[in-house]
Parts: sequence; structure tokens; C-alpha cells
Amino acid sequence: MPHTTTPASSHVTDLALLLTLSTLWGASYTFIRVGVETIPPLTFIAARTLIAATLLLAWMRSRNIRMPRDRQVWMRFGVQSLLNSVVPFTLIAWAERSVGASLATVLNSTSPVMVFVATAFVTRHESVSLRKLVGVIAGFVGTCFVIGPSAFDGLGGQLVAQLAILAATACYAGAAIYGRSFKGLHPAAPATGSLLMGALVLTPTSLLVDHPWALQPSARSLMALVALAVFSTALAFAIYFRLIQTLGAIGTTAQAYLRVPIGVAIGVVFLGESLPPSAWIGLACVVVGVAAMSMPARATQVLRA
Repeated sequence: MPHTTTPASSHVTDLALLLTLSTLWGASYTFIRVGVETIPPLTFIAARTLIAATLLLAWMRSRNIRMPRDRQVWMRFGVQSLLNSVVPFTLIAWAERSVGASLATVLNSTSPVMVFVATAFVTRHESVSLRKLVGVIAGFVGTCFVIGPSAFDGLGGQLVAQLAILAATACYAGAAIYGRSFKGLHPAAPATGSLLMGALVLTPTSLLVDHPWALQPSARSLMALVALAVFSTALAFAIYFRLIQTLGAIGTTAQAYLRVPIGVAIGVVFLGESLPPSAWIGLACVVVGVAAMSMPARATQVLRA
């Protein structure tokens, strides 16, 4: 569906989906951290992609939703898979073995900044208003405040791993912009197609490199893998491509900011962790940032290069 000003009820739905997506992807960091304890990153991500693709394909067939047959569309699915799954999934799974969770979160939350800059000065595929710029800045500042003084602990200490997370984040930014090319398709189609293409690359590579039949993964890691594939990949990707069509690239990447307070809240409720004093200031900044980035288009001044 085209990206136009939406009615209030539709916008509420978009915000609810954005919050759901943020929760699903916020939980993925924990699933990955647990999964790679006994499963090599490449095999873990290959299994994640294959399981999620199979589930989405089965769901589409049960709903009589057809996959496109056009070769050019499938080539675009291949590009999307590199940007949204193959490269970033592998880099993050590898980097999380040495980079702290707080710093990884901050590095990964730079995707809205990257999308904004690329949209303003390169692609210009959607309007870039002063309101969105304020939202991008407020969200990033809020992310740092929510995490607190530990946000930048270890910065530069594991430079290669930290650069890997930034590279993965750049891929996600590119995927959000490139995902706009699938207008007119059911949101499940690019989600399924990109995951299938990703599985075609990752699965044979995993078989050659890791020999997964010889592994002895723990039940804990296997449960994390299933949860990651079902909820944080299959379901999350279907929501993601729906939001790309309605909120646009910049609005959809607002979920990178929402993931932070959600993750902190999970830690407080279930792990007994304490909030840093700056958390409430950060939460207010995040709310302002997300609202500014995801509000329906208005007649605001467009920033031009």
C-alpha cells in the first residue's frame, strides 16, 4: 500500500506494531547470547533463517498468499537478504561473544541516524523534515541516558567486534531503505523471500564450515534458537515489511530506540536489575524521538542538501 497520511486508527495500529517489533527484536539479543553458548554463530544464524523462512512459507500457503514468480523480484529478495539477515545476523552473533550488551545496544541504535543521513543526502526516497531530525537526535540521546554511564564502557577495547556491529547496523539501515522497493507486495512476501534467499546462502556454508551434525548444543541454546526463529525473525520480519510500507524507512527504524527501554524494563522486572538515575530522562527523550519519527506526514519544512 502507498505511504500516505494515515487515519488516526491506522496510525495507532502502526504504533502498536512498532512497539511489538521493538519487543521482538529487543529480545533477540538475549536469545543470540544464549544460543551461541553452544552453537557456532554461523550455524546458529543459518538455522534461525531456515526455520523462520519455512514457517513463513507454510503460513503463506495456508492463507493462499502467492509468492511472486518474477526473476527480478527474487533478485531483489537476494539483495534484501544480504542487507537484512545474512551479513548483519552473522556479524552480530559473532560480535556478541566479546562486546558488552550495553555498548552493543548503543552501537546498534545508530541505524536511524544512518537512515536519516542516507535519505537526506543520497536516496531522497521520502521527505526528511526538521521534525524527523529532532526525533533521530532525541532518540539516540535518550538511548544513552536509559543505559546510563555504562553505555560506552569498553568503547575501542574490542575494536574489530565493535566495528562489526556498526557494519551490521549499516546493513540494517540500507535494508530499511531498500525495503521500500517491495511496494505492492503482501508484507509476508519480501519477509519470506529474503529469508529463503538468506537460507540458501547460509545453510550450505554452515554445513561446510561447522559440520553441525557433530555439534552437541544444550537444551538452553536450542530453546533460544527456536524462540529467535519463531518470534524475533518470522513474526518480526512480517511486521517489519508491513511498517516499511506505512511508516517509511525512518519511522520504522525508530524501533531501534524503543528496544532500549524495553530491554531495560525486562531486566528490572525479571532479573532484579536497577535503573540508572538517568533512565527516566532517557525514556522521555526516546518517547519524544519515536513520536517525532513516526507521526504521519505533515506540511513541515523539508531539509534539502
